[in-house]
Amino acid sequence: MPDSTSTSELHLPGLAAAQTEASARHAVQAKIDMHHHFCAPEWREWAERHGLVNPRQLPPWARFDAEDSIRFMDRVGIATAVLKPMLPAKYHSSAQLREAINITLLSMLEVANSHPGRFSFHVPLFLEDAEASSWAVRRGLGQFGAVGVNVTANHGGVYLGDPSYDRIFHELNDCGAVVDTHPHNLPGSPPGAAAVPGIPNFMCDFLLDTTRAAVNMISHRTLDRFPNIKVILPHAGGFLPYIAPRIEALGRFCEPAVDPGAVRDHLRRFYYDTAGPMAPAATLLAHVPAEHVLFGTDWPAAPADTVMDLALPALDADPAFTPEQLTGVYHDNALSLIPQLATV
Repeated sequence: MPDSTSTSELHLPGLAAAQTEASARHAVQAKIDMHHHFCAPEWREWAERHGLVNPRQLPPWARFDAEDSIRFMDRVGIATAVLKPMLPAKYHSSAQLREAINITLLSMLEVANSHPGRFSFHVPLFLEDAEASSWAVRRGLGQFGAVGVNVTANHGGVYLGDPSYDRIFHELNDCGAVVDTHPHNLPGSPPGAAAVPGIPNFMCDFLLDTTRAAVNMISHRTLDRFPNIKVILPHAGGFLPYIAPRIEALGRFCEPAVDPGAVRDHLRRFYYDTAGPMAPAATLLAHVPAEHVLFGTDWPAAPADTVMDLALPALDADPAFTPEQLTGVYHDNALSLIPQLATV
């Protein structure tokens, strides 16, 4: 999401004092940010040289600066951020895609090594290229020490859960990988333009993209067929928690048909991050264990004031979470999911 109007301009009663108190409290917490965007400066320069991107069309936050991130993390009380790599371009060949992935992996490894304990990272996968994805899994997870992989909800209109991705999911299952997902524009949307004039695609379409991917994975029993993977859905699962009863009731009209029990089971087994700000958690927690909710900021796509002034206060005040559960959301749940984070 692009920069938004500063919430400090809203002049809500008592907001300044509450923000000061919240900032002091959060600064001493050791949070783990599971939704921290990363666009390698080295990749961007390489992509510009090869004519793969128009720098004027990239969002203003699509250039990672480690010092800016650390300043933000210190304000929010984030001990470690797990980088979600973005390298948005149409590549001309599998070899070129591998080069782009390698540049990004090397950049993330350098960031992590230069700031011990502050950063870890996921491997970017482009599932439409099975060979490049298999190579990236071996290189990123096997050699570079990544803590998971990152995939988009759909690749060219083919959504997660589709059998065409089974080969790479078998490999991910064999190594018990964490599969972090992220939405993008819906298939058929005009590149670089809002599908509905005046409404940014991240506002609604991204949430639908995640929801489609989750329902398709439920329909194809992805978590049953690949029981060793752990799938993270961003933005609290999009619309999934809110339409769960609808899927249970009408899933028989899907192809293949969806058993209501599979809906409930998959919802409990997915993981969900809080990037957003997300809606109050009562509906989410009606379907999923609190231990499957992970803290995420969406920085720098979400500006600092959105995180500090809206998302964090809302999460702190959410009556659906007990204090113990909130501690889990901020830190413990991520360590349970990825014990490797304790030794970053």
